[in-house]
Amino acid sequence: MKKILFIIVGVLFLTAVVFLVLKIQNKNLNVPVASKPIISIQPMKIQSSAFENNQNIPAKYTCDAEGVNPPLEFLDVPKEAKSLALVVDDPDASSGTWTHWLVWNISPETNKLSENSVPDKSLQGQTSSGQNVYGGLCPPSGTHHYFFKLFALDAKLSISSFSTSADLEKAMQTHIISHAELVGLYSRGK
Repeated sequence: MKKILFIIVGVLFLTAVVFLVLKIQNKNLNVPVASKPIISIQPMKIQSSAFENNQNIPAKYTCDAEGVNPPLEFLDVPKEAKSLALVVDDPDASSGTWTHWLVWNISPETNKLSENSVPDKSLQGQTSSGQNVYGGLCPPSGTHHYFFKLFALDAKLSISSFSTSADLEKAMQTHIISHAELVGLYSRGK
């Protein structure tokens, strides 16, 4: 009889421990997250024929020359994506991250973006210079890192062209299903 009572108490104790662990885990699951889990098995990629990842960006795409956007390629976009968003920024700017370009509601079928172009039916937001166009890269000194960030979203976004980087980030927050990044370097000649 003692043995059965001991087994019952042990089972009840283990059940209580499992219940508490699940309750703690469930509590953590209710915390808002910045994005949904990536559902694509194949990671999405962004690349450019003008420069390699972590390599120098040609002057053509900067304020020292034409200042147009470089050509970009989007690879392995998840089939679940309803739209894409592109953010180009410079976290090395002395005043904080400087946004050079914001584009969203890009068709998920888009696999290439030519230089000096904007995808059809997409929207451009306000950059740090207050304009709704690609802003040529223009570091005041030293070598800066320019991040070309591509996001696959499970929805089209309903935000206006007056939206800033913060507005876009907030709108995308719960819709990101995959992302990719390309980093280019640039320093101005003397």
